[in-house]
Amino acid sequence: MSRRTPIIVAAALVASLAGLPFAARAADALQSAQPQAERTPEVKESTTGLYIVQLDDAPVAEYDGSIAGLPATRVLPGGKLLKTAAPVVEYVKHLTDERQKCLQAVPGVSRLYDYSYTYAGFSAQMSYDEAVKLAKTAGVKSVEPSELQHQDTVDTPRFLGLSGKGGAWQQAGGIDKAGDGVIIGMIDSGFVPERPSFAPMETTKRSDAIIAKKWKGTCQAGEEAPVACNNKVIGARYFDKGIGNRPIPEEFESPRDYGGHGTHTASTAAGDYGVDMSVLGRDYGKGSGIAPHARLAIYKVLWAVDQTGGGSGTDADIVAGIDAAVADGVDVINYSISGSGSTYVNATGLAFLRAATAGVFVATSAGNTGPGVSTVGKTYPWVTTVANGTHDRDIQTTVTFGNGKSYTGAGIGAGTPQAPVILAKDAGLANANQTNLVLCQAGTLDPDKVKGRIVVCDRGVNARVDKSLQVKNAGGVGMILVNLTPGTLDADLHSVPTVHLDDKATPEVKAYVGGTANPTATISAGTPVRVVAPKVASSSSRGPSPAGNGDLLKPDIMAPGTNVLAATTAFSAAGGQYAFMSGTSMASPHIAGAAAVLKGKHPDWSPMAIKSALLTTGTDRDTSGKPIQNDSGSPATPFGYGAGLVQPKDAMDPGLVYDSSYDDWAKFVCGSGQVPATHELCANGKIDPSDLNYPTIAIGDLAGKQTVTRTVKNVGDLPEVYFPKVEGLTGFKVAVSPKVLVTLPGHTATYKVTFENNGAPLEQYSVGKLTWKSTEHAVTSTLAIKPLTVKAPVQVQGTGTSGSVDVPITAGYTGTLNTSAVGLTAATVAEATLKNPGGVSFPTTNPAVNDHVAKFTVNVPAGTKYARFSTFDTDYPAGTDLDVFVYKTGATTLLGSSTGGSAEEQVNVPAPVGGSYDVYVDLFAGAAQQQVRLNHWELQSAQGNLTATPESQPVQVADQTTVTASWTGLTAGTRYLGRLQYSDGADGSGSTVIRVDS
Repeated sequence: MSRRTPIIVAAALVASLAGLPFAARAADALQSAQPQAERTPEVKESTTGLYIVQLDDAPVAEYDGSIAGLPATRVLPGGKLLKTAAPVVEYVKHLTDERQKCLQAVPGVSRLYDYSYTYAGFSAQMSYDEAVKLAKTAGVKSVEPSELQHQDTVDTPRFLGLSGKGGAWQQAGGIDKAGDGVIIGMIDSGFVPERPSFAPMETTKRSDAIIAKKWKGTCQAGEEAPVACNNKVIGARYFDKGIGNRPIPEEFESPRDYGGHGTHTASTAAGDYGVDMSVLGRDYGKGSGIAPHARLAIYKVLWAVDQTGGGSGTDADIVAGIDAAVADGVDVINYSISGSGSTYVNATGLAFLRAATAGVFVATSAGNTGPGVSTVGKTYPWVTTVANGTHDRDIQTTVTFGNGKSYTGAGIGAGTPQAPVILAKDAGLANANQTNLVLCQAGTLDPDKVKGRIVVCDRGVNARVDKSLQVKNAGGVGMILVNLTPGTLDADLHSVPTVHLDDKATPEVKAYVGGTANPTATISAGTPVRVVAPKVASSSSRGPSPAGNGDLLKPDIMAPGTNVLAATTAFSAAGGQYAFMSGTSMASPHIAGAAAVLKGKHPDWSPMAIKSALLTTGTDRDTSGKPIQNDSGSPATPFGYGAGLVQPKDAMDPGLVYDSSYDDWAKFVCGSGQVPATHELCANGKIDPSDLNYPTIAIGDLAGKQTVTRTVKNVGDLPEVYFPKVEGLTGFKVAVSPKVLVTLPGHTATYKVTFENNGAPLEQYSVGKLTWKSTEHAVTSTLAIKPLTVKAPVQVQGTGTSGSVDVPITAGYTGTLNTSAVGLTAATVAEATLKNPGGVSFPTTNPAVNDHVAKFTVNVPAGTKYARFSTFDTDYPAGTDLDVFVYKTGATTLLGSSTGGSAEEQVNVPAPVGGSYDVYVDLFAGAAQQQVRLNHWELQSAQGNLTATPESQPVQVADQTTVTASWTGLTAGTRYLGRLQYSDGADGSGSTVIRVDS
């Protein structure tokens, strides 16, 4: 699961591939209105016994020469990290000495990895007491638990404009120059070296010399099923000290891939050109990676830990893989692995910060927890976060029923002749759970009822391919997979012939099959067809970014990620070599490959220049020329597709680029409020996050009027004159200054944009575009602006039975600000005893009570203005991890969830509909038996114990003022919740939650 990570965290098992869902974070971030005294941070206990330790000293990529006798090793903009350089070698020796000094405090620990290049520190197995002791040792900055993370194209070159006349490959100098001289590092589950996508390729002496100069890696054959490298896959390594004995026996102790995820992403990014691809005996033509002449370096950090073959890996192994890749000399990294979207400063984020500083472009998957808002992961500005869009090549299958009606959906394979068809709900064992039965879960289908039949299974909870496997195991000959809500249609590699139908067909299909005597169906063979694309996949995680208060647009860009055909393992290809897979995991390597093509053409471009070129040339139109839609049919927004579908052809010559570097990112993080002012990232000050020199512009808290600054660089060969054009943003005055940009080759120009609310709806985003046009280029920045009535803290906190706190406010209008108080209301506390911590993802579409899950039913009165459901770390022993999920009673639609890596969880429901709510609390990790306490508040009216001063005051747009919240007469030892409500006397409103521990 995705876990929130504070600055001092435990290195926990990080294991889920980005192709699999991970839970969303809490609905609201907490902000304190008053500075708190510095205190020794508590180390969170690791459920795996593994921890990542960060030293006070900077890593190689960041060291500035501040230690006498040790020259700086920091990589300057445009440079590369060279691990054999004398200053680097000497500084690494220094870090080795510092590690040894720290370890003297805990002589019994078992060290796993040393980190030097992108992260200064080490990972080790130790007791919780040793971790606490180490955190207090001189020279140690932080100790984090190592969490478990999970893994999150034949026709694609044509679809994206890589091939063909004037395509990106032609602009690069031909197919044999697409990515030439560039190394892509794949942080994933390994590879299958025998696949034709990784065969040796013809190279030139010039290309080989470029690679030899920067490549410092190795080919680690491994102990089981050893691999060999060649001039295509030039290096391979594996990292398993953190994962330990968790992998299944079938896994390989080598860089060889078992589950297939890594092979698929690697061949998508840089597989050889012109490889024959077939699935289930059907020829799908010749395929190619996006950068067919790039070299590959494989870093296996994900391992199959169960029979599904899904990849899991620990933070300890993942950071080691990133550190090694940068030191080895890769130019691009692809990271299709799950991760938090709510922090910039966890171990993985900091490692990628240093990787980008060292000149490495990083593509990451956005995650697969959409379409809910603010579900996007890995929101670091120094990486490129990729959404999942559909392809204009689809594989369709038709099912024809005995009544003559036909329905077309997704499916591959040979089909099945006419056969009896049955609903899963009517095909169960006598003792089968009905909820699990309709999903065709393991152990529910009755072979006597299924044998020789086609089975209708509902989508959800268990993997799509697991459903067909259960049908096959029960003797079925086919499956009709039906969506219950709008979603993608996926041409998976199933165990029996399968057609995947949309939610519109579902009622009719079930009515016929369930209401007809002796119903039959025929499933046709899959057929490739052209469809309108792209559409944003429902599962693709959405913005706004949970981190940064909406001042950074994420995801960044979209690439094909649905039904992507590429090489994989025999396990994932039913004994074959290729398979269709879906998810943002599949989208991300398209961007990694495109970045490699750009890097090969423009070797002096920085990672952010490459990112800028990709983003400013993306398109928000589909193949029919209309605005991109969601796959459900609703209009899509930049929070689904970022800057649009990637267009590598145009990115090769973008005209202008927006660049940034380490100092800019540090000021951004400092300005985001995620680190204290004393943090090293604040050494050079801070900026408003909206002022980061980013290719898109986002303001999540516009108080009336705000000006942002951007600087562009002419990367063309000729001087150009650009004129601005603003589209969209209805209800805003947008002023761009200057009105003309005159740019010389290699030189920069700066401009400012002022956004002023002029009737735009408050408390919601408006989107648009700013395009700088010359006679040769159009450089487009996506805009996303959210105007507020007032800009105020989400929450302030106080203590004591009486007291007060000042709340800073910036008005978004000129007029009168009215402030009223609701509450304070004491928490209602409900308790339950749980045992046997699950350590598995909660089934959000099928919530149920078990040993480690309790259900609390809470009545929310009509007229409630705000409801909150919380658990608190201070109520539990260290190492307790709870998750909270909220539903309307009797429903399975998730209203909100909080799934951090501790017992500190909260779900907020503003203006809830009155009625009964079911709140599930899951004991994810902790003691074998644990009493859990759910605190909840339903704020309805003033209680006479909270006042706001002044209740009314005049305000000017964009001016700052203060409201004082005061409380009295509280009962000691109680948790209270209240809210200040702001109004402009019309439609505008805002609020600040008041939390008081009396």
